[in-house]
Amino acid sequence: MASHGVPRYNASMRRTEAAWQKESQKIQTYNELVSIVNSQRAEHDFSTEALNKTSELLTKNPEYYTIWNTRRLILQHQFSKATSSGEGGGDGQIKNIIKADLQFLFPLLRGYPKCYWIWNHRLWDLEQTTLLLPTSISRSFWQEELALVGKLLSLDSRNFHGWGYRRQVVSALEELASKDDEKEGHSEDASTPASMAKAELDYTTKMIGANLSNFSAWHNRTQLILRLLHEQSASDEERKKMLDSELKLIHRALIDPYDQSLWFYHQNLMCTFDPALASGTMAPNFTDVERLEYLENEVEAITKMLDGEEDCKWIYQALISCGVVICRVKGVMSTEMKQRISGWLCELKRLDPLRQGRWLDLEASLNLYQVAKSYENQ
Repeated sequence: MASHGVPRYNASMRRTEAAWQKESQKIQTYNELVSIVNSQRAEHDFSTEALNKTSELLTKNPEYYTIWNTRRLILQHQFSKATSSGEGGGDGQIKNIIKADLQFLFPLLRGYPKCYWIWNHRLWDLEQTTLLLPTSISRSFWQEELALVGKLLSLDSRNFHGWGYRRQVVSALEELASKDDEKEGHSEDASTPASMAKAELDYTTKMIGANLSNFSAWHNRTQLILRLLHEQSASDEERKKMLDSELKLIHRALIDPYDQSLWFYHQNLMCTFDPALASGTMAPNFTDVERLEYLENEVEAITKMLDGEEDCKWIYQALISCGVVICRVKGVMSTEMKQRISGWLCELKRLDPLRQGRWLDLEASLNLYQVAKSYENQ
């Protein structure tokens, strides 16, 4: 492959012999450590020394998922040993083992916040508290974890691993609270007091306020609103009020129309007015007249965004989506709407030529080929 006279690497960046030797020594040390850990596992060595060796290896390479499995085998052995000791202090020993393991994981998590295996192992630790410890102790572990993941998300607010993990932590806390309610004789209404949906919805509002471009926060919001409305047995009027509030929120956020995450949430809200999708949305019982009123207002508001932002493809995509839904509600595509959608599609083909095939397919699916041709020939 021609290099056009440009070296593949800067000659000044060539490693010295000493650097190569140092790197070679590190590789040799790492391979020896891998050999030791694998040998200990083969020999069923579940000692503290074996656990420490896995710590040493995982600190060097947290992506080595097989060693996480080895570590869990050792910890399970220690849990069994603590439980069968018969000294009455089993809970305390297990608590200390898990706490020490969580402390080991924290610096790894800060150094490798997108490493799946660290999150997975941390969740496993916490699940052991639910299985092996009294509810009160287990809950304290999970509550501390919720605070911790909040701090981590404040450092990296768009880490989807962190958001997924937070949902699991919240789910565990809700389950523990439900069990407490059942023990206290409130099982017939256990789900409502245990729910953290409102608190988590408020959390997404806070995180969106700090950074609008947060796919994970917007995604969480869509799920939480549906759940909250269901838990509250919300009336149609209450659901309409929630929708109006969310539309105001997204309109305020769309001061930057180039932010894709905002348009994804907007698209989710527009599903409310699509007869084919409305049943799974926050306000499923609108009449066709109400849907058309919302959609026409939306087209008017989005069209105004084009003033000074004529090269923003997301605006045209939103206009097309709203136009298509209007046609579905009416059951027919008027000549005027055909012309408008064709015009928006022509702009998309100009602004986003890499997806030319997609726009042509959409054009064909809407039977707009002839109308589009007339636009292109103008």
